Amino acid sequence: MAVDPELRTLQIDIPARPESLVQLSLLMADDDMNLQAASRLIEDDMALAAAVMKAVNSSLYGLKGRVQSVHQAITYLGMREVAAITFEMGLRAAFPPAAELEPIWARAAQRGLIMGRLAAAFGQDAWAAHSAGLFEECGKAVLFRHAPDHYPAMLRAARDDAELVSLETAGFGVSHDALGAALCESWGLGAAAVASVRHHVQAQAGGDLPEPPPRRAITALSVIAHAAMRTPEQVDDVVTRIAPLAGVDLTLALRSTRRVLDELQQAAARAR
Repeated sequence: MAVDPELRTLQIDIPARPESLVQLSLLMADDDMNLQAASRLIEDDMALAAAVMKAVNSSLYGLKGRVQSVHQAITYLGMREVAAITFEMGLRAAFPPAAELEPIWARAAQRGLIMGRLAAAFGQDAWAAHSAGLFEECGKAVLFRHAPDHYPAMLRAARDDAELVSLETAGFGVSHDALGAALCESWGLGAAAVASVRHHVQAQAGGDLPEPPPRRAITALSVIAHAAMRTPEQVDDVVTRIAPLAGVDLTLALRSTRRVLDELQQAAARAR
């Protein structure tokens, strides 16, 4: 997909997708994906493989034993989650290391995991949902790289992302949600994932889900994940409001959300 030409006039660079992720995307698109080939692709990049292994063995996944290889990680977690971790590492590598970005990457990993597992439970596209969760805040990293002397002050000043979007638009002529969607497009993510990244701020603030209806489901998962991470005591209320708008059965949505969040809490407890 082509990036919106208006963003090009702002001279804010969108980082290119690494070649290893291009190849991984092609493998993921194959219905009969070769798991051995995917494993070798990740393992052939020593730095990437080391980062993936570190992430797999983190408290976020709470595996009972330490994973020793990418192939073993795929066996435990499945290809989709390992591929998503790989994309997360590739995304991080596209930007300079900075303490200000660490909370963004930590939230990305947690959000992607929640959205991917919710999507699988809801019978939706788990890969698209996981990717959308990973990329949701990536526009902030783009703006940080563009203006490292000024953007951190905006991050500190904004009370929430809705206020941050206003500050970004006034300061740069574009906001992180639009830039994030542009990066998603340039990295080849699907239309529903791109729509979720583009509309997540509005949707999480209580606004409408994007049109057309097929693009609503992943954005709805973003709203649920946002509540789970920020105000977990309100998750049931959020699911009750958002599930019908996305065409998801409410009983299934409530039951699946509780199960997924319980599983993640148990994984975190095991890792302590």
